[in-house]
Amino acid sequence: MADDCYRLHIKPSARRVSARVGRWVNRSGPTREFDSKALAREWARACRGHGATVWVQDAPRWADDDADGYLVARTRRVAHEDAPGRQRTLGGDED
Repeated sequence: MADDCYRLHIKPSARRVSARVGRWVNRSGPTREFDSKALAREWARACRGHGATVWVQDAPRWADDDADGYLVARTRRVAHEDAPGRQRTLGGDED
């Protein structure tokens, strides 16, 4: 960790799904420092909302930046034919 703080870099995926995160980045930039990883995770939980799932992911040791972690998000869009509850055969043309 850098200087006894937890440096969180905010990824574009998190900005796209969370309005609160987007406002933070617009005001203060794409990096935020916390006194601990636990506080960074608490902020991530507060930034969640309907359709907005964000979380803190540790930065790998080989990362080229000074981040201790990243705020990331995932949007999941399921195609209609792959919707949960539908099954397909594993074989070729069988119905």
